Amino acid sequence: MELKPLIIALSTAFGVTVLSSTACAKSTANSVEFIGMPAPSSANEKADIYTTAQVKITYRNGGTRIYDLKYHQLMATTNVINGQVVGGLFDSDENPLNDRDGQMASDAPDGSSLMNIPGMRAAKPRANRPLALVTQYEYKELPPNDGVSTGGFWSKLPATMSVAKLDQHKRTGVLEVVDYDHISFSAVNGGWIHCGSTLSAWNTHIGSEEYEPDAKTHEGLAKASDSDDGTDMNSFSKYYFGDEATANPYHYGLVPEVTVTKDGSTSVVKHYAPGRFAREMQEMASDNRTAIGGDDGKNTGLFMFIADNAEDLSAGTLYAAKVTQTSADNGGSFDLQWIRLGHASNAEIQAMVDNGIKFSDIFDFLPADTTEDTAGYTKVTTYMGTEWLRLKPGMEKAAAFLETRRYAALLGATTEFSKMEYIAYNDEDRKFYLTISRVEAGMIDGKGDIKVARNDGGIILEMSTAKEQRDMDGNIIPSDFVGTTLVSIPELVGGWFGKDSDGNTIKDKEGNQCEQDKLCGPDNVRYVDSIRTLFLGEDTSRRNNNYAWAFNIDTRKLSRILSVPMAAEATGLTIAPNYNGFAYILSNFQHPGEGNISSYTGADKDAVLNAINTKWDNKKKAAIGYIGTADGALPALK
Repeated sequence: MELKPLIIALSTAFGVTVLSSTACAKSTANSVEFIGMPAPSSANEKADIYTTAQVKITYRNGGTRIYDLKYHQLMATTNVINGQVVGGLFDSDENPLNDRDGQMASDAPDGSSLMNIPGMRAAKPRANRPLALVTQYEYKELPPNDGVSTGGFWSKLPATMSVAKLDQHKRTGVLEVVDYDHISFSAVNGGWIHCGSTLSAWNTHIGSEEYEPDAKTHEGLAKASDSDDGTDMNSFSKYYFGDEATANPYHYGLVPEVTVTKDGSTSVVKHYAPGRFAREMQEMASDNRTAIGGDDGKNTGLFMFIADNAEDLSAGTLYAAKVTQTSADNGGSFDLQWIRLGHASNAEIQAMVDNGIKFSDIFDFLPADTTEDTAGYTKVTTYMGTEWLRLKPGMEKAAAFLETRRYAALLGATTEFSKMEYIAYNDEDRKFYLTISRVEAGMIDGKGDIKVARNDGGIILEMSTAKEQRDMDGNIIPSDFVGTTLVSIPELVGGWFGKDSDGNTIKDKEGNQCEQDKLCGPDNVRYVDSIRTLFLGEDTSRRNNNYAWAFNIDTRKLSRILSVPMAAEATGLTIAPNYNGFAYILSNFQHPGEGNISSYTGADKDAVLNAINTKWDNKKKAAIGYIGTADGALPALK
């Protein structure tokens, strides 16, 4: 499944004036340190989203101040605000999708953007200032209450996004939701599995559509036996369009961009030019042209998009990475080269889709175990499985932008990464940070470019960048932020226990497969330049509760700062560094108590499950909120 500063926002290099929640601090801050919280111990803690962490500010005059942190819930899915259901789902005609309980709502809020919109007015302007919050909802896990549906409903229903108007208290920074509306995707064929997001430098919400549906199987062609694709586009189409056959897979797996106006109205564009793959999210360098995209799932790639113009995703050049492993330690180190896939605009690719292009127009294919003649074909393994592919004449551009991962593999790019999630950018050091939630599949099988040890606890990779780099054809890459190396961060290697000598997964007495005080299943990552700190959120079933963490890249201290309900995923991590003198660490969670906490073996299992059902309306509610102080918001850069 995006953060930018805790922004208590101070600098370790330059002193800055810090605002407390209620007044200006007289002294100048010299450093910021997060003081971590223990893992949850009671049944109520295991069922809740909460923090008991602290943040310590040390001033230049030698004084210190410690703030107790607190989680503030803004809203939760299924809440009704001004007649609108939070996370409520709609069809293509903007009619609510209903079951026996009323309008169905997502239980999976994810990426969020806190926005300061010029000209927007607060509901109570004397005491407050206006802000807007765009939130995207990845899917609905619980089945509709219709007397028929059972099992998980991931990918079977349309996704959605919302915009909430917030009043920000001028003195404390406390945020209050004063209005809410869903964001219509009817003009862009609906929304599909919205995962991570970023707030662009030009004040738009850049979203994602993860796990693009396989256009080959949608056409009725055979699915590869080792495909990782488990999406259900027919169900999506039935609920959204009223017909299983209407949805076109090439309308999904794209980059939605949402613009919010001063009256709270919204508009959506889907970008084809950055390519189509299982994009968790993308992050841009400070040139506002160079974007790195993470590709989630098994046997996936690493992609770079360089826009023709700054602050414009509608046209550009797409590249895929080829890695050369230089070390297997701590999850690996790699040199990077880039294969140019092609250049295109939204209009060019959308015209192909609107004209009815299909997978079989782009590729000839044979199954992995074929006995037919494979001359002219190339055998590739990707998220869509192992298959023999042959590009049809003149289909280079269509392949690059509609079948990005397959085409990258065909050209020799590395498609062995697993569970590549959020990405963050450090402008001072000109580095990107990439999360690998689990090291598995193509990363550990030794069949290609990558061979490292399995780690179900994941890793964080640091990507250095440079200018004047050339692609593998020898052409200059038109960016000063081209990735050159990937190196694992040792302190952020997941604390997975592994397997014993008999091949059995090692667990503690409560069923955890990871150490409590180490990272496990990193998903969200944000970086705050001013305090040299990475923020990380987890999504793993290898530990009962997922956490959010702060990691200072200079002191190397890792501190737990949030715990979410058992079996829920910590999502939507983002940092709002300075909004009218205040800062916010935004964090949501999704699908609390998933699977009825079946992997939990603690003695208080029944009590935990009862608490989850009580707190979160039998798992239908999931929270959207922020970490602040007990009084309100955190202090910010000033």
